[in-house]
Amino acid sequence: MMARKRKRRRLEKVINSAREKEQSTSPNLTKYWLQRYDLFSRYDEGIKMDEEGWYSVTPEEIAVKQAERCRGKVVIDCFSGVGGNTIQFAKVCSSVIAIDIDPVKVEMAINNAMVYGVDDDRVDYVVGDFIHLAPSLKGDVLFLSPPWGGPMYNKVESYTLDMLQPKDGYSLFQIAQSITPNIIMFLPRNVDLAQLEELAWLSSPPLTLEIEENCVGGKIKAITAYFSCSEV
Repeated sequence: MMARKRKRRRLEKVINSAREKEQSTSPNLTKYWLQRYDLFSRYDEGIKMDEEGWYSVTPEEIAVKQAERCRGKVVIDCFSGVGGNTIQFAKVCSSVIAIDIDPVKVEMAINNAMVYGVDDDRVDYVVGDFIHLAPSLKGDVLFLSPPWGGPMYNKVESYTLDMLQPKDGYSLFQIAQSITPNIIMFLPRNVDLAQLEELAWLSSPPLTLEIEENCVGGKIKAITAYFSCSEV
């Protein structure tokens, strides 16, 4: 019990430092604040997010559905951020590898998983670059939710895969395929669907593609693309 308290105090010290910096530099996040319970239903119980986390985390209702498709599998969450998807994967999957290049985000993800009572043994948190780590990774399903380039992504008529960060979507998909053909991509609602179809049929062998519109409160928030050799 004492060790757990020390761990939480350490997390709070790191996260509070990041939050103080955010409050002094961040633009108005009111839009996302009003959606906080869509992002984390247990927000008031100690959830921590940085500025990027507010507009990047997968809404909980969507993350639950994505995780259900991976039940019992080993999942690699390649851009895990503040842990929205990692939490839901950990509830139903055999294990999760949660990777993020930002150590503060990883600390926040650990904190948020504790809020949801996630078993520490179900998740391996890794501070690192997925692109560099890929050759050493093994898993059944790979979840790709790379940065979309900030909240301005919805200002373009058609969002193309080259707009993804830190590499274009074609490169990221190729890296993912070196690990597993079972790939889930979480993308903007205005993504170019023809490009997703191209990813599937250009693969060798061609992959099955299922595209799902993700809605919260009756509004389309994003697109999830499920690629597989067989149903994930």
